[in-house]
Amino acid sequence: MADAADKPAAGKTGFSQQVGVKAARKLKAQRHVTQTVWSGLGMMGLVGWSVAVPAMLGAALGMWLDGRYPGGRSWTLALLVAGLALGCLNAWHWVSREDREISAQEADDNE
Repeated sequence: MADAADKPAAGKTGFSQQVGVKAARKLKAQRHVTQTVWSGLGMMGLVGWSVAVPAMLGAALGMWLDGRYPGGRSWTLALLVAGLALGCLNAWHWVSREDREISAQEADDNE
């Protein structure tokens, strides 16, 4: 979506229009800097927790199963790996979704 500042005014040259568009884009980016920094930190935390929680739940369930049904297999190791894989898929989902949103926002800014 184009802002009012992105539209050329009557009597402006091409160069002054480009300068105006770039200045408006820079001001918009400056307004969103703190939001971007905090959302980036929040995304790192989300990715970390989305990997750690399923891995720890898998390990806990595996320890319970190993204590309850002892045998030749290590349920702890198997479910830890399964939880880790599930967590990595979950993190990949969140990161790819965030990437799509950033790409869409940049495409809107460039129009």
